[in-house]
Amino acid sequence: MEIATPPTLRTLLGNGDLRLSLVSAERSLADGALDRPVRGVHSSDLVDPTPFLADDLVLMTTGSQFADHDERGVGDYVARLVHRGVRALGFGSGVHRVGPPDELVAACAASGLALFDVPYDIPFLAVARAHAEAMASHAYARRTWALEVQRALAVAALRPRGLEATLAELARRLGCWVGLFDSSGTIAQEHPASLAGGADAVADAVAELLGRGTTATRSLEEGERTVTLYTLGRSSQLKGVIAVDLRPIDAEARAVITTVIAMAGLALEQSEQLARGRRRMHTQLLASLRADDPTLARRTLGALPPAPMVVATAADAPVEAIVGWFERQRAVGGTVSFVAEDADGLTICLGASSRALLDQVAGRFGIRIGVSEPAEYSAFSHAHAQATTALQRSGGDGVIEYHDVESGGVLDALVSAETRTLARTRLAPLRAHDATTGAELERTLRVWLEQDARAEQTAASLGIHRHTLRSRIAQAAVLLGTDLTSFPARAELWATLRAAG
Repeated sequence: MEIATPPTLRTLLGNGDLRLSLVSAERSLADGALDRPVRGVHSSDLVDPTPFLADDLVLMTTGSQFADHDERGVGDYVARLVHRGVRALGFGSGVHRVGPPDELVAACAASGLALFDVPYDIPFLAVARAHAEAMASHAYARRTWALEVQRALAVAALRPRGLEATLAELARRLGCWVGLFDSSGTIAQEHPASLAGGADAVADAVAELLGRGTTATRSLEEGERTVTLYTLGRSSQLKGVIAVDLRPIDAEARAVITTVIAMAGLALEQSEQLARGRRRMHTQLLASLRADDPTLARRTLGALPPAPMVVATAADAPVEAIVGWFERQRAVGGTVSFVAEDADGLTICLGASSRALLDQVAGRFGIRIGVSEPAEYSAFSHAHAQATTALQRSGGDGVIEYHDVESGGVLDALVSAETRTLARTRLAPLRAHDATTGAELERTLRVWLEQDARAEQTAASLGIHRHTLRSRIAQAAVLLGTDLTSFPARAELWATLRAAG
């Protein structure tokens, strides 16, 4: 983090004007106590000053309270200071004695409390003033840093990819990992490239936070790391979560992060509005393309996927997520695509050479996609019809090509849920007549029509006498209420059997 270091005991001891000298600090050095922030400097000769002390202070004393205390009493005094959170003890040398007593040196060494000597000609007030000046200098440096960072963030927000640039600048200025999760809990951006360890726990916490649907902040402890999560947007309309891997977060850093949260929330809100406008425009451009006229789309978008292209249609597709996915493909690999939604569903147009991306989309989002044969834009409507036909004929998830279904012929292409229902209704009297007889009659009709209504060949295929065949045909005609002596009636029956399945 590009900021000044908070004043510490080492800062105080390093002030040459004070001439302070460590007496006992072996354990303190090992524990890093000299580099922990010091909140203030206080002086007292009370036997128990702890009720009047705050955490993280440096206490100074002249040692008058030790006159009538033995070694045990001095040890208890030091233990009370350590328990209260005192950072170090300064001994004013020369007031009652020169240098701290041996009992105090031993007790501080045993407890890990740093002990330093204050020369006789250095007033305690000078030590306190020196620390106060260091605190003021640090506070000024932090405020200056925060203002500089906020200016840098404002400049970053004006770049072409403003939100991404802003988060990258925040990560650089804080010197930590920063991640942006979208409203689905998926990581959308992260700076640097990845969070080293604990990524799954962070993702789970983000999902839980978004599931609540209310604005909130949460800190996640992962070993030595603390990841703080901040929701974006208003309650019940959360746009995502920003995660910051930083500890500690002081007032200035929190102010900077709060600024980014406000900027990110606004940017995401504007992005949604732009996305809605772009989707409406693409819907209108799709209508133009389906009229086999790409002129308007080219003028509006500047570029369309290269011809020959393929058209794909999808069912029950998450439009926003798929649009975002293709936008990332364009940013990373330069793949030009056109995605639009209308009353018939989602339409995707890609250059034929990029056809493999559709398999990735189907697998990633678990959807069905029908794909046309390669075509020019002058035949866009025909390609769209092919993709729709392939989609309607497909079962389950995945991609189905039009050329894989066209072999079924015109009759199969005409089959839909409506025609299938109608066909089954027409065959209901036959199928409801008798479970065994009805199935036998239906099979007889199928074989008879496949044999072009020729009795000899049909009887031989079924292994029955031709008189039995004629009897079955007549019975089926009565049940269906139709005359099967004419070709139109037989053709309609054949189509009905095919559609019913």
